[in-house]
Amino acid sequence: MQQQETAILDRYGLLGYPVGHSKSPIIHRLFAEQTDQAMSYELVEVRPEKLDDMVRAFQRNGGRGLNVTVPHKADVTRLVDELSEAASIAGAVNTLDMRDNHIVGHNTDGIGLVRDLTQNWQFDIAGKRILIFGAGGAAQGIIAPLFEHEPALITIANRTVAKADALANHFGTLGNVNATRFADIRDGSEPYDLVINATSAGLGGEDAPFPRAAVSNRHTACYDLSYSLNTTPFIVWAQKVDAQRTRSGWGMLLEQAAEPLRLWRGVMPDTHAVIKRLPVN
Repeated sequence: MQQQETAILDRYGLLGYPVGHSKSPIIHRLFAEQTDQAMSYELVEVRPEKLDDMVRAFQRNGGRGLNVTVPHKADVTRLVDELSEAASIAGAVNTLDMRDNHIVGHNTDGIGLVRDLTQNWQFDIAGKRILIFGAGGAAQGIIAPLFEHEPALITIANRTVAKADALANHFGTLGNVNATRFADIRDGSEPYDLVINATSAGLGGEDAPFPRAAVSNRHTACYDLSYSLNTTPFIVWAQKVDAQRTRSGWGMLLEQAAEPLRLWRGVMPDTHAVIKRLPVN
């Protein structure tokens, strides 16, 4: 009886390398239970050189959709038949919607971040000065949605300035955006209202490279796109430099997972009910 029930579940999953640490299967199980969806969600670990074959095989074998995480968010864009506007602007995909041999690539990272900031954390983006650490795919996916809420400025900081410059030029038509190096953020500049970490710095045990001058302890909120059962290195650093308040990426994870469910199944889960069951800080 159990085998028959499993066989009729619509198949979804998370594509990345590695993915063993991911909490996405737990989240999507809770979403499916809450919204009464007959679906399974699995981890699909694949090396970059096998990406094309795995995506095609997943679709041939009944796959209805995939979330996409590092290191595949940019490379998977070449495998889709259509890109959503958000994915096209970001140049990266985190959701594949597979229907009738047609694949649409979406990017819900920015939507997830903005929802968590504005709805769950009650942070008003309008008119704020925002600093983003990192100039990779994670940063690329959040800049356009942040600009939709009209911040005064977005500064992209990176160890080397070339990638940050490229992103600033890419998004320059959307609003006031500039680029800098970590080392060039010094005391005496106007403080940022929000610092967002879009890097993996510190996760390997190395010292966090973030400049102290980025944070005004009377003013600056710090948000880490990363999440962990333990306090992330960026949050440890932010608390050490007396940031006004801090938050890790659990809420973003839930919100950016809810949007694919809406795209795939036409239902929107209650993220507030699920977020209470996770260690959000």
